[in-house]
Amino acid sequence: MDPATAQTAADAAAPATTTAPDATAAAAGELGTTTTGTTAATTALESDNLFRMLNQGGLTVYPLALGSVLAVAIVLERLWRFRGLERATRDLTRRVVDHLSKRDFSGARALCEAAKTPVGSIFLEGLRWQDIALEDLERVLATSRQEANNDLKRGLWVIGTIGSLAPFIGLFGTVVGIIRSFHDMAVHGSGGFAIVAAGISEALVATGAGLLVAIVSLAFYNYLQVRVGSISGVFARACERFVQALLYVESGAQGGSGTPRAERGGSSEVRHGHPLPA
Repeated sequence: MDPATAQTAADAAAPATTTAPDATAAAAGELGTTTTGTTAATTALESDNLFRMLNQGGLTVYPLALGSVLAVAIVLERLWRFRGLERATRDLTRRVVDHLSKRDFSGARALCEAAKTPVGSIFLEGLRWQDIALEDLERVLATSRQEANNDLKRGLWVIGTIGSLAPFIGLFGTVVGIIRSFHDMAVHGSGGFAIVAAGISEALVATGAGLLVAIVSLAFYNYLQVRVGSISGVFARACERFVQALLYVESGAQGGSGTPRAERGGSSEVRHGHPLPA
């Protein structure tokens, strides 16, 4: 073969070699597009299956859905209510005790009126009473504190009730679904285990939904109960410091010449001291 013919053959083969990478890139792009489309379709299918399964759970799924929405609403409202309450209570107690130690009752009352915490109302109730025995003052504060604690627990019984009833509602839906499956098999007279298994799998959706609602509700219920107990303890300590501040003020006002409040209440024990820091 002469050199001119060899060169012509080489030039003819070059375009084929050049277009090979382009074809590979196009094939890779088509493969990536196909994979992305398959992933999106799978995700949509899974979401569709989830809603379809919940719909197959029967009428028991609707009460569970309503209960879950109600429980979530109460949990969010209580979390917002408890936000920063302990810190605000300690801060108010410290400032009120400071004003009482300086015998600035008007300033302490103004702080309690402007406060947005339950302990402010408790302190105001204590400041309203004058010339009463220590035991009576403590009972007044205990009553106001109990009312504040009851307000903290508002709505928690709903969450506890939903968490307790949700598994039984789901179990009821499962039993109804199994009864319906066996009834269908008895009516048609054929089908065997395949039809029964399909019906049972659909009925178990109600049990799964009930367990899910119960687990979440009871978890938040126990957490909120712990928060209420912690805040109630802060209220109790705040009332103790409030009473100590009043005793300190009265002991200084009496100056040893009058009758202390404890003795006016019928007790021979006289309590003196300084208010503790909040």
